[in-house]
Amino acid sequence: MVRGIIGPRVPPSELERRTIRYGTPGFLLLCARVLILVSLFLPYWHMELYAPQYPDNLKLHAYLNKLDGDVAEINALNHYIGMRPLQEAAQFERAIGVFALIGFVVLLELAAYIHTRWAALLVIPTVFFPAVFLLDLHLWMSHFGQNLDPDAPLSHSIKPFVPPIMGTGVIGQFKTVASPGIGLILATASSVLLVLALFFHRRAYLPLVKGEIRTEGTERS
Repeated sequence: MVRGIIGPRVPPSELERRTIRYGTPGFLLLCARVLILVSLFLPYWHMELYAPQYPDNLKLHAYLNKLDGDVAEINALNHYIGMRPLQEAAQFERAIGVFALIGFVVLLELAAYIHTRWAALLVIPTVFFPAVFLLDLHLWMSHFGQNLDPDAPLSHSIKPFVPPIMGTGVIGQFKTVASPGIGLILATASSVLLVLALFFHRRAYLPLVKGEIRTEGTERS
């Protein structure tokens, strides 16, 4: 069963003859691991708020495990329109974010040693991670914007809204500009590399898997 999961090993003579063919998937997986690991230390999302009383604007930087920037000032403004403090959003996600990314790195390391379709199962979580991050961010922003405190000082002047997670938005007299952080960009680049890695992985190892199956069938007959 283990053999069926990890797949056939490449004969030394074949590996020497086609080094690029068999080395490309592993190299792409290595690059993807480095990118996803580096992204852990960088912001995944930025938001800049333009308000008349703040000539230098207010900035928010969202990392996987923390919020940075003018969080207190933005929370103070949100209080007037009835929005909950930013720290109350995605508490579970921030608690597990670092461990999740480390888990992705481990899965990608294991995938480099598996020469069957099982490698795709180890890679897929990291491929979809950037999209899941944005979806989760959108859901939280929507939840906060649609559930304003009716007793807030400016609750009657602001209707429920959905803050955009990308691009420009207008909330009363405030304008927000949201953009991806370098961490999210690196994670997305990692996903692209992983898709390429799966393509070259299949091209390199599928013939070996089929050859091993044919050999086993011949021996049994």
